[in-house]
Amino acid sequence: MNSLPFPLAPEPPHEVAERGRRLFAGPVTFVKGVVAMSGLPPGDRPEVCFAGRSNVGKSSLINALTGRKGLARASNTPGRTQEINIFALGESHYLVDLPGYGYAQAPRDKVAAWQALLKQYLAGRATLRRAFLLIDARHGVKPVDEEIMSLLDSAAVTFQCVLTKADKVKAQDLDRVLEQTRGRLATHPAAYPELILTSSEKSEGLATLRAEIAALA
Repeated sequence: MNSLPFPLAPEPPHEVAERGRRLFAGPVTFVKGVVAMSGLPPGDRPEVCFAGRSNVGKSSLINALTGRKGLARASNTPGRTQEINIFALGESHYLVDLPGYGYAQAPRDKVAAWQALLKQYLAGRATLRRAFLLIDARHGVKPVDEEIMSLLDSAAVTFQCVLTKADKVKAQDLDRVLEQTRGRLATHPAAYPELILTSSEKSEGLATLRAEIAALA
């Protein structure tokens, strides 16, 4: 497995996993939703963000990570998250849920506004330690995902791919998606060299993702 480019991240050692568990088991609060960079809270702590196509499962993953079903609003309606939603993990981290991108049927003016805000945030937030780019394991990397990867490259923001909904994919199909994802990532210098495979419904990969975020202090 380690000989593969972009291998799956290994399960963290117990003490590392415990650090991640404690971070997400502690106080987690919704801070605010903002529609402009001027509304962001002070950059007084490390920050991670979740980015992904509309309906990739960002809100569901945040709820699963925190064990709080109603913390982030999950919806089957693509494009519901229309602002940057900020959550505080105690007093140590911000976790940021970015607007979903790539939903062509949303009104064009809204799509343009979301995309502009997304680009401003990724390029201009000094405390952003890592972007977690969510990819639907049923579909793999789409051209619109690669646009965000290129933006992250140009902004020198390290991003790590997190494949969601892994429980909904057959093993042979998952192997194909992993191969495709690795091939796409190979051309992006800002890509972190490990993948995380997750299922919000089955709690797969959550300990690994929690540990990664806790380590970004």
